[in-house]
Amino acid sequence: MARYIGPKSKIARKFREPIFGPDKALDKKNYPPGQHGNSRRRKTSEYGIQLQAKQKAKYTYGILEKQFRNIFKEASRRKGITGENLLQLIESRLDNVVFRLGISPSRAGARQLVLHRHITVNGGLVNIPSYTLKAGDVIGVREKSKSLFVITESLSTQGKSFSWLEWDSEKFQGKFLNMPPREEIPENIQEQLIVELYSK
Repeated sequence: MARYIGPKSKIARKFREPIFGPDKALDKKNYPPGQHGNSRRRKTSEYGIQLQAKQKAKYTYGILEKQFRNIFKEASRRKGITGENLLQLIESRLDNVVFRLGISPSRAGARQLVLHRHITVNGGLVNIPSYTLKAGDVIGVREKSKSLFVITESLSTQGKSFSWLEWDSEKFQGKFLNMPPREEIPENIQEQLIVELYSK
């Protein structure tokens, strides 16, 4: 199962961004972890910068290396810009869309809801977090799960809405309208560096 269970603040400090959500440790120590984290470091090589961009994307979305490489291969096969295709394919994963719709406050929580069979796609139960959604797919909360505190609490504090997603609060279901435009994906990921890394 693709999930990181180690210290999240350490990873956030490594990238100097709250990639797992608000982080007090990052606010206090905005420098890399480790004995020499707050000291001057040698200039990072081109390969190091590219590798860091890939690792950041993997941690942000909770994807393991093999899965990530397979998504990249699929992105390369598709027409258009490979980097944009890569992010769009990742964004169309079921666990990510459950998070984007506000059904869960985090991607890790969204993954758990999918695995525990609380989420439906087009009326049928789907328990595969990496399930790729297509335009027109309807994502819903199973009838028995609509009263779950974790879901109702998350939906009550629903934040940003996205143009490629539609949410019906009465039916507890959303619709995946289309692949997200790159400019509307809020994560600070430099996909071109990832493309350059895999193209070597």
